[in-house]
Amino acid sequence: MAREAFVTLATNDRYCEGALVVAQSLRRHKTRREIVVLITPQVSTICRSRLSVLFDHVIVVDVLDSNDEAHLALLHRPELGVTFTKLHCWRLVQYTKCVFLDADTLVLTNVDELFERNELSASPDAGWPDMFNSGVFVFTPSMETYNDLIKLADTDGSFDGGDQGLLNSYFSEWSTSDTSKRLPFLYNMHSTATYTYSPAFAQYGKDTKIVHFIGFVKPWNHKYDEKTGEVTQVEGPGIHEETLVKQWWKVWAEVQGLEGMRKTTTVEYKGAENPPNYGGQPDSVHEVKKEAQLKLESQKQHLQQWQSSNVDYAGADSFDHIQAKLDTVLQLDDTVNKKS
Repeated sequence: MAREAFVTLATNDRYCEGALVVAQSLRRHKTRREIVVLITPQVSTICRSRLSVLFDHVIVVDVLDSNDEAHLALLHRPELGVTFTKLHCWRLVQYTKCVFLDADTLVLTNVDELFERNELSASPDAGWPDMFNSGVFVFTPSMETYNDLIKLADTDGSFDGGDQGLLNSYFSEWSTSDTSKRLPFLYNMHSTATYTYSPAFAQYGKDTKIVHFIGFVKPWNHKYDEKTGEVTQVEGPGIHEETLVKQWWKVWAEVQGLEGMRKTTTVEYKGAENPPNYGGQPDSVHEVKKEAQLKLESQKQHLQQWQSSNVDYAGADSFDHIQAKLDTVLQLDDTVNKKS
């Protein structure tokens, strides 16, 4: 019999929380397909154990990174380079067809009908509708496709520095060929669309099948009160519809209550007030702001020292340090010029 699967990706422990919600939301709506998660070596042993409770298969893959700082800077999303790791999903050749779901999505109903679609089926991106959004898509695993994508990434790169730009370049006929490959927006409804076009959400929102929490701030960054069920959203770019964030947390509560989950958890995560920090990376908007503020204060202090002729010739103001900074800037300019 043909094997088919839903696939998601987690590159660190925080995104494992999102992946667990994806899996639970699929199971609560009684999917008949297998559920697979790709993880990178950065995911802890504890989280791997938790993932094994809800996923049929937990597969470790190497990290792929675009290393394209110039284009990622245009998006103001430097963390998206690692999304190239998503390309590993085409190596799942044990399956005849798969549906990829980003770890920041939430399934609101049974969507097994997606397997009736062909590669590459996806919803239009809200920011540029002639492109598809790579948060949800139907694909056919193939080593040939995988190798072609890797080759394209190496030769041409991605016009946005992330997987979405690369995939749109490879499947460039998506918007002009078979219309059956254009999934309705309801299969990848951006949670911020409730504010950018609220009348449409009021009219069609009740039929949403998959919510995608796009942007830097994710549901797990917010503070959740278990007693009242209220969510306090942290400040940051992009505003998610509160009812959708509450739905995410409701499913997360189900995940935490599953047999075997608490046995493999040593840290109880209660929202953004005091989240764990894995791998030394900033996990919440608060932490990012704190890091930025500290960096700004350091720069101000250095400028004041320079203006008062207190020059650190052996450290930050040494010739080697200044030359390295100039080389970095010139190299970035050269990269942009070559790709423009």
